[in-house]
Amino acid sequence: MTAAVAARSLTYRYGDRVALNDLSFEVAEGELFGLLGPNGGGKTTLFRVLSTLVPPQGGEASVGGFDVRSDPDGVRGVLGVTFQSPSLDAKLTVRENLTHHGHLYGLRGAALRERLAAVSERLGVADRLGDLCGGLSGGLKRRVEIAKGLLHDPRVLLLDEPSTGLDPTARFALWELLRDLQREDGVTTLVTTHLMEEAERCDRLAILDAGRLVAEGEPDDLRAAVGGDVLTLSTERPDELAEAVRGRFDLAPTVLDGRVRIETPAGHEALRDVMAVFGAEVTQVTLGKPTLGDVFTARTGKRFETGA
Repeated sequence: MTAAVAARSLTYRYGDRVALNDLSFEVAEGELFGLLGPNGGGKTTLFRVLSTLVPPQGGEASVGGFDVRSDPDGVRGVLGVTFQSPSLDAKLTVRENLTHHGHLYGLRGAALRERLAAVSERLGVADRLGDLCGGLSGGLKRRVEIAKGLLHDPRVLLLDEPSTGLDPTARFALWELLRDLQREDGVTTLVTTHLMEEAERCDRLAILDAGRLVAEGEPDDLRAAVGGDVLTLSTERPDELAEAVRGRFDLAPTVLDGRVRIETPAGHEALRDVMAVFGAEVTQVTLGKPTLGDVFTARTGKRFETGA
């Protein structure tokens, strides 16, 4: 079966800066797939390539079986896009925004009216069709943006940082909506995000750093691969403490951002043993289960920074 979205050895540069570095992954039909990475990780460039805004400089990519380089019109016919930046005309009503967008896809007359009614009902904005978009809440604006993306009945939906500007309640409602689209309409959704809580909601993830794929899989599997627990120790001399712990115990501490970090399947035991010997040198300690941020750190040796 043809993947809904596929990238094979994608490369893209901005001068000397590598934005996509031999990137390969696939998204299955009907999957809710996340692209997680810090700002500058390559997510937006990949989004631009997949949405045919720019052609890849190397490698291949396809959406719905259509090659982004050789058949961009085919891609656009099966693809719905919701950009991070607002694309609604604030001085037009919801109906007018949707109508003009439909015209761009060749929709007219009864076909346009039927699709407009269907998506506005589906997205919960049917009662706001006469409202000016400038007066809508952030959550309603995002729903109208997605309605635009779904107006021509695409098989694949690309969402670039869809929760930008939304409060927690609107963000939760948005992700419930995406699950409904997946379950009821079979829409394949590809989401770019730098938010861990959003990434946890995806079926599978590709974690990016500097344009490279550093991890791919289901969120639970990715976290499980890190280890049982993550122990972090704050101290005035982290390098010395890490070396001392390494020499005293069967542990492999690393120093990250001035703190000693230990991955171990038995965190409580490691905490007890380390503090019994080196407690006087430790100013703060944390112990927890691995997060997706820990997955990023384990694969890159860097802390996940959103820049937000």
